[in-house]
Amino acid sequence: LHVLEQKPVTISEAEQKTFTVAEAVETIGFGRFHIALFMIMGSTGVTEAMEIMLIAVVSPVIRCEWQLQNWQVALVTTMVFFGYMVSSVIFGVLADRYGRWKILFFSFIWGGYFSLLTSFSPSYIWFVFLRTMVGCGVSGHAQGLIIKTEFLPTKYRGYMLPLSQVFWLTGSLLIIGLASVINPTIGWRWLVRVAALPGIILILVFKFIPESARYNVSCGNEKAALATLQWIAKMNRSVMPEGKLVEPVDQKRGRLKDLMNPKYLRTTLQIWIIWLTISFAYYGVILASAELLEKNLVCSTEGGTVKEETGDTFEGIRSPCFCHLFAPSDYQIMFISTVGEIALNPLNILGINFLGRRLSLTITLGCTAVFLLLLNICTSNVGLIGFLFMLRAFVAANFNTIYIYTAEVYPTPMRALGLGISGSLCRIGAMTAPFIAQVLMNASFLGALCLFASVCVVGAISAFTLPIETKGRALQVGNFSSVFQLKLLLLLK
Repeated sequence: LHVLEQKPVTISEAEQKTFTVAEAVETIGFGRFHIALFMIMGSTGVTEAMEIMLIAVVSPVIRCEWQLQNWQVALVTTMVFFGYMVSSVIFGVLADRYGRWKILFFSFIWGGYFSLLTSFSPSYIWFVFLRTMVGCGVSGHAQGLIIKTEFLPTKYRGYMLPLSQVFWLTGSLLIIGLASVINPTIGWRWLVRVAALPGIILILVFKFIPESARYNVSCGNEKAALATLQWIAKMNRSVMPEGKLVEPVDQKRGRLKDLMNPKYLRTTLQIWIIWLTISFAYYGVILASAELLEKNLVCSTEGGTVKEETGDTFEGIRSPCFCHLFAPSDYQIMFISTVGEIALNPLNILGINFLGRRLSLTITLGCTAVFLLLLNICTSNVGLIGFLFMLRAFVAANFNTIYIYTAEVYPTPMRALGLGISGSLCRIGAMTAPFIAQVLMNASFLGALCLFASVCVVGAISAFTLPIETKGRALQVGNFSSVFQLKLLLLLK
């Protein structure tokens, strides 16, 4: 009889209203907080683009200053991506264990410090070492994307995350514009110092963005997660769900073997293939653009082969130290081709949201392969620039989609690690691209284009056969769906 009297109380406790972080994010909706989040975290892309693209506009100057050969100039870019590759995994593991915000903040301090030191490099060796350290710091900027992803309601992720490409484009165009003014006047060292300023400014405004509530709740800190959600609701002038914040605690966070779990093994392997493909194509297109445009290569109407318009340039290429500073026209060409990265953004957003992540990625990778092969068609210089413009548009769209898919497909305890390792492996493609675009392309133009296109086709097939479509799917908090986890918790009560 005593047991029967206590039973209604137990049922009442079990039926108490509860909600998860995902449900709170959806209930609060989109508002002023998310606009601030988009502007601050999106601006990390400005800093990253400026630091990565800096090498492209500084290389001709340091080549002349230190009398460098081609392989020495290429080594700078390779080492930047090597540093990025190594530290990306480390930062991914640390972010899943100690928090996204902390790692993002630390990576900006690290990157800004070594970027400023680069401007005082006394020799080529020091320059390579310090830029490698900058690459290590830049790899942590991906945590800004994860924070944005974990705070955005489901229906807004497919729209807001691709718009982040605007910030990367802004950074790329900004460093090109600054280089055209600073390099010929006060020198590349001041360009490096100016390029570090956006990152330093961002450090000061990071305090307005809280730690991810999904991360806090995944490590058992429901109090901090609830305080963050309440603050966001107040800022958005919205309301919180009724009840108590309840979510399972996963103490096993940031483990490499979780990515190899049978549930995610096939997805992980195919994601890695796609990341390698996209990075290989992206930096291959950038380097190929430099090879084709800076040397003013056009198709001969008679022989159907590529010829050099100026003989003095050809003589320069044969010299051990090819000292050729960018002319204003070179900066203009770089500017135009870079603008292509935003050209397909509206269509990319529509494809991601209506066709889904997999099909959209398949289409853009396939189009990348087609336009790579079209480069072999004999055309005018204007036509060549047009092909390169479209190529930059498609390779940028590829990056947009795979970033979103990777951040959505993994659960919270392994999201930063999954994105970190993917970003690390993709740097292998970036490190390989120079040998194809600058070495093989000079030996066999068609052979290099076919290799780039073939890799893109492999990536397109991998994207089409991905086992999970994340369009419209709520972010996962663990190895089970959040609904199942809540039912399990209530049953255990």
